[in-house]
Amino acid sequence: MRLPAGVRERVAAVHGGAALPQRLRLYDGWAARYEQVPGPGGPEQFRSVPLCCPAPLTAVSPQDVAALEYRAPHLAAASLAFAFPAPPAGARLLDVACGTGLVARELHRRGFRCLHGVDGSAGMLEQARSTGLYRQLRRCVLGREPLPAPAEHYDAVTVVGALGEGQVPSTAVPELLRVTKPGGFLCLTTRSNPSNLRYKAELEAALERLERQGAWQKVLAQEVERWERATSEEESTQGTGYISGVVYVYRKCPVPPLEEG
Repeated sequence: MRLPAGVRERVAAVHGGAALPQRLRLYDGWAARYEQVPGPGGPEQFRSVPLCCPAPLTAVSPQDVAALEYRAPHLAAASLAFAFPAPPAGARLLDVACGTGLVARELHRRGFRCLHGVDGSAGMLEQARSTGLYRQLRRCVLGREPLPAPAEHYDAVTVVGALGEGQVPSTAVPELLRVTKPGGFLCLTTRSNPSNLRYKAELEAALERLERQGAWQKVLAQEVERWERATSEEESTQGTGYISGVVYVYRKCPVPPLEEG
């Protein structure tokens, strides 16, 4: 089954070569489509639902995200929770490029409660605020400006879906490290489709360079098939109709020693 034309066009637009102000306007316009559930007429008829508290999380069926079968938020949150050595409720976490809060929902299900978010799109932040899951939300265009946080402030940092061609540059990775506490975790994702391979190579070179410098230790690098639906046959992995992606988890050095007993 092919993706609806409108979804293909919106994905192509936000991942294309448009200038930053235009891409942010595209995200602002796309934001409202994330928080929609089927109306009385079924999947073809959608109505907006305000998310003012955690209770309706499982009822949310984002229209475009559902059509894409976008698995990155689930996979990233599960990987981070698996790596986390302690109960996460008290951990302070920064969700970079938080969008409408897809990653926050998955983190909340896994016990993370102290969530802060940043995004470059005012429309996305408005939707994220309506979830009631974030204690703090700020506007920030990573790569153009520093994160609005002091050094060594967060126990974990996530960037899910924004490390890609035409989005957050790979040169911004050290800024993620800056705001992470020693021993804290960073969970990053990128796509492996043909149009993103150059960016992926640049990103992995940056990740490996920081590891060689002793800035962090790799915990996980997992290639995942069927990451999301492909927007074209050219982007599809071996004709499957899907693209693949990668989840990376790193731990900032120095890593605290294990407690005895």
